Amino acid sequence: MKTERRGLILSAVMSLVLGSVALVASVVTGSQVILLDGLFNLIYSVMAFFSVRVATLLAVPDNEKYPFGFAYFESLVNAAKGLLILGVGLLALGDSVLVLLAGGREITAGLAIVYAVFATVASLVSMILLRRLRRHTSSPLVEADYANWRINTTISASVLIAFCLIPVADMSGWSALTPYVDPLMVAVVVVLFCLSAPFRMASEAIKELLNRAPPSRIRHPVQSAVEDVLGHWPVSDFSLRMVRPGRTLYLVIYVVLPEDSHVSDLKTLDRLREQLDSGVRAICSPLILDVVFTADSRWVVPTNGYQ
Repeated sequence: MKTERRGLILSAVMSLVLGSVALVASVVTGSQVILLDGLFNLIYSVMAFFSVRVATLLAVPDNEKYPFGFAYFESLVNAAKGLLILGVGLLALGDSVLVLLAGGREITAGLAIVYAVFATVASLVSMILLRRLRRHTSSPLVEADYANWRINTTISASVLIAFCLIPVADMSGWSALTPYVDPLMVAVVVVLFCLSAPFRMASEAIKELLNRAPPSRIRHPVQSAVEDVLGHWPVSDFSLRMVRPGRTLYLVIYVVLPEDSHVSDLKTLDRLREQLDSGVRAICSPLILDVVFTADSRWVVPTNGYQ
């Protein structure tokens, strides 16, 4: 928990610092790609501070107000991060196209290079620190922040290379092309880095919010673990329902017992429940498990909630 919190605070503070510096640098240099970087990081810093709060809530058990706990807050934060970054990227892409059609934009290359060096170093350091921290935690929030800084490092390094080409072009007699460097870099950065990753992050989180079943890499091992346990018990049939918002697996197992089954007293049923919990938890944790025992198979069939 401390490792996760440390990583999230690091990401939030670095995003805030980098975003603030980028806004000032964009005004001084006139660069829209630096402005995009600043908006990207400031938005991410706001969501990163929310992530710190959500990480604290995830350690709190359910209560009367939130009877199913706080796991869905994790998916909500990741969905908001993805959608906000995607929105900023699309706006920047539209603006860059308009600027290219209007003949480009002149920028102050020297100061832009200084900022790009600072941004590349800061992003690289943040990525390395988070990569070390993620080895000690299985937090989707830290994983999302690590992916963000990996993208940020690539973007900053690409922008640095592009800015360095401006004085080279001026000295080579290609100064007519330099006004197109900044808007072209905005378009390239958005298309390559600011659309696919945020879209994937948001779509996965939204699927979790809509209670879609987790991917097969999680479902199949859980199914196998349940089958292994129930294979040693006199069970007629069983079915599973599972969702996984963020890192928490919610699993409901419906077990159909024969009407003449000797497995009837509560202690025996609790022992079976404990075996199921241990078997699944060895594969996927944290886990919230409910086991429903019945002798009537109609209670395990899919339902829409109506009679």
